[in-house]
Amino acid sequence: MQGSQLQRLVEVMNTLRSPGGCPWDAEQTHESLLKYLLEESYEFVDAVQADNRTDMREELGDVLLQVYFHARMAQEHPTDPFSIEDVAQGIADKLIRRHPHVFAGVEVRDSQEVLENWEELKKKEKGRTSPLDGVAMSQPALPLIEKLLYRAEKYNVEVKTPDSVSIDGPADESAVGQALVAVIAWAHANGIDAEAALRKEAMRISQEIKPA
Repeated sequence: MQGSQLQRLVEVMNTLRSPGGCPWDAEQTHESLLKYLLEESYEFVDAVQADNRTDMREELGDVLLQVYFHARMAQEHPTDPFSIEDVAQGIADKLIRRHPHVFAGVEVRDSQEVLENWEELKKKEKGRTSPLDGVAMSQPALPLIEKLLYRAEKYNVEVKTPDSVSIDGPADESAVGQALVAVIAWAHANGIDAEAALRKEAMRISQEIKPA
């Protein structure tokens, strides 16, 4: 493995997870660590938005720890083990396959065609036939709706979304859901990242209520 510090991280994780190491680390499972993977990812998002490079470096380290931790546990599986080397090989191979314009001499016009080729290659590799194949249904609802609208567009599936909604009437779960879908669809149709737009508004509100 290239990079002595990466090898050191492998060795540290191995020590923590092995007999005589840390009892807490030894007890963890893929399931028990999921919340930490999400938390560390969100903390990195915060660091990026704050443009704090010290925190970015630290939070990326925390995310990297989660990757190594899961890979170390995966080595222990009785019938289907894999290591961090297998993970790295898989993603490197995927990057080469998905970038034929870099590694195989394929010509592309622009970044949009790169994305279209990526999706087409992904579809062929995974044998996807449904617009829902590969969509992480457990992700938060707003990015999930964005992803579903994107997939519907790519697969030429017509999705009925409210053309307009009123927020003057009584609110119930259905009405609120339709209003949110209408706004997300409006943003999507205009090339706006609804999650990013909403997050910016959240940051603005947080500044308004922040104690002086």
